[in-house]
Amino acid sequence: MSEISYSYIVEYIRALHTVPNSSILAEIETQIASEAETWPIIKPEVADFMRVQLSLIKPSTILEIGTAVGYSSILMSEYLNKNGKITTLERFPYMIQKATKNIKRAGLEKTIEIIEGDAVNTLLTLPSAHYDVVFMDCAKGQYINFLPECIRVLKPGGLLITDNVLHKGSVAKSRYLIDRRQRTTHSRLRDFLWTIMHSDELVSTVMPIGDGVALSYKIGGNTNES
Repeated sequence: MSEISYSYIVEYIRALHTVPNSSILAEIETQIASEAETWPIIKPEVADFMRVQLSLIKPSTILEIGTAVGYSSILMSEYLNKNGKITTLERFPYMIQKATKNIKRAGLEKTIEIIEGDAVNTLLTLPSAHYDVVFMDCAKGQYINFLPECIRVLKPGGLLITDNVLHKGSVAKSRYLIDRRQRTTHSRLRDFLWTIMHSDELVSTVMPIGDGVALSYKIGGNTNES
């Protein structure tokens, strides 16, 4: 199974879900379920977790690393402050095409801006201390490499939310139990988690929901301060 929790617990938590998805999010879910290739979107319990966090801080600026089909951006847009903006980074033209179509269907072209290119480069072009929330959901092996820039662009008092950090539970295992092809990702994810938990700039926790979510608070302020 793709989740790291017991399947019966996951099923129970999902059965408790009472917040109906917007029509466009429901359409994306249906479309993905019907396609031969399954495009990654966040798990329902992770979506609920993000709804709570975004409701608490009411962000005006969000940065997403890894647009995919635009599902997470559209979901997060529902919790923006008035006139809030989302910047999302994506390197694959095919994903950008699908995300652009979905964002247009949602009527969010003025709210969500897609920046095309590898985040290795595009992150460097973004302003420092600008974003209330950074959501990282891209190549897991890059998390540790992107972390310094995530901290740089995040406002003091802002949140860094990172998805899929436990890699189906394999991160908790010895590297010698991991397929050789996955050992680099395994090592880099471990480095990422150790770093956020020991950073002087962050207060972090790791939660075993979905495929693992890390929540990090950047020390030094309040995102609601003027």
